[in-house]
Parts: sequence; structure tokens; C-alpha cells
Amino acid sequence: MNIDFNKQGGLIPAIIQDAKTDKVLMLGYMNQEAFEKTQKDGIVTFFSRSKQRLWTKGETSNNFLRVVEITNDCDEDTLLIKVNPDGPTCHTGADTCWNEKNNPGQAGWLNHLKAVIRDRKNNPSEKSYTASLFEKGTNKIAQKVGEEAVELVIEAMDSNDDLFKGEAADLLFHYLVLLEQRGIDFDEIIEELRKRHK
Repeated sequence: MNIDFNKQGGLIPAIIQDAKTDKVLMLGYMNQEAFEKTQKDGIVTFFSRSKQRLWTKGETSNNFLRVVEITNDCDEDTLLIKVNPDGPTCHTGADTCWNEKNNPGQAGWLNHLKAVIRDRKNNPSEKSYTASLFEKGTNKIAQKVGEEAVELVIEAMDSNDDLFKGEAADLLFHYLVLLEQRGIDFDEIIEELRKRHK
């Protein structure tokens, strides 16, 4: 990753975004030393302009920002750092520095699940059920989606809501696995639904 720290006098902006919710949490500044420490420790460290020193977010509050991914912009002078926050990000106690709630609702958790499924595909483990599905291939995954759909229909005829919800969750999970196997993002399906809603 090439970063031009000299373009803006040694400091570059670092936008901090929640990896699970996509909510922007804060903006800080990094010099090269802060960037290298962030990479090494896996916890976001800034250069504090007011304290004139390195400052690890959470060093007093324990609300650390744990790094998931770091990307650079097209001009190589701004970072986007996706994190898992240990608690509220703002020093005021708010979830974000814009006093926004960092709660995507339950549906937003699907982004996290999609990322886990993709990781199981790209980094298979013998103990992972999801990885074993990918190993069996598209036909077996599609068959599993069909089986789960039938089980959901059967439970829909009964009055046990817990069993119905369990089968609905099984179907959605296997459907997401099938989409990943086919290389189609769930967002593309949502876009297809939006087109039909006109």
C-alpha cells in the first residue's frame, strides 16, 4: 500500500468505519508512525494534533477500535479503516462523533454474515460446516437450499413459531452460501427487487 504522507505535511486523514454496520464512527489523523503501529498492533492509533504524540483510541476508556481492513484512496492520501469497536467511539460516550446511533437493525447484521461466509470460502477449515458446503460445489449447495425451502413450507403449515423461524434462518443462510458460490452479492438481489418496485 502506497501512502503519500508528505502531500499534507506528514499527516493524512483516517476515516473510521464500523466493519459490521458501515456506519462512519470518526475521523482522525495519522502520521507514518501511527499508521505502522496500527498495522502492527491491529488497534487504531492516531497522531494527536492537540497532544502532539501518538494516541491509541481507547487508551484511557478501553473503547479500542480493532482493525478489520485498511484501504487507501485513489490519491494515496486518505485511509479508510474498517473496525470492530469495543464500545462507544466518541469521547462524549456517543456511538459516533456525530452523535449517531451505531445500530443497523438486525437486517444490517447480514453484512457480517456475508463476510463470514466469504471468509469460510476463501480460508477453508476442516471444522467449518460452511467450508464443507463450498467443497461439495454448486449442485449440492443448491440442493441444500431446496431442502431447506421444503422444510420451511412444512413448518409454515404448523403453529410452532420457533421451528418456523429456525427453518427460515436455515434457508436464508444456505441461500447466502449459494449466492457466494455463484459470485453474486446479496446487494445485487436487493437491487433487482428495487427495480421491480417501480
